[in-house]
Amino acid sequence: MRPMRVTVNDRMQTGYSYVLTEPAGENFHPDFKPDLTPAEMLALGVFGGKYMTDCRSEFPQDWFTHAKLSDTRDVRLNFFGVDASQPLSVWREKGWIHPDDPRGWFQWYCRYFLGRRMPEEDARQIGRWKAIVRHVAQLRRNCEPRDWTCRPRQRQALLHWAYDSRGI
Repeated sequence: MRPMRVTVNDRMQTGYSYVLTEPAGENFHPDFKPDLTPAEMLALGVFGGKYMTDCRSEFPQDWFTHAKLSDTRDVRLNFFGVDASQPLSVWREKGWIHPDDPRGWFQWYCRYFLGRRMPEEDARQIGRWKAIVRHVAQLRRNCEPRDWTCRPRQRQALLHWAYDSRGI
């Protein structure tokens, strides 16, 4: 694959650019095996539909064909219909935001999925993703299989991290 430069101009980044060095959806780190693609996550309903509304031009248009988006945050658009997000201010306070990805983990994942690689940041974000698996264990321990009414907030949070909690 020939490297390709992407330049970003949206509400949170102006003039930021990155290089895609891997084919989209391929050559992930062996420890990183998300259940869902960004397009699948958007179609299921994540982040109250508000997350990607001003930066669509950066990503493939087919990601948005079935995306549940809104000009205002609407948790009814989330697959489980509940709020499972913390404000971006909390993410900033905790030091979870990298300057290259001011929207957080999902922005990192979208860019990683497209083929951007930043070894140090990738390792940090994959480590954070792996830590979320503890919620899968809690669902398995406390819920009947596929009982979507059991711990819907935790299930929605897992969707935000590309874990498909619908089958748990």
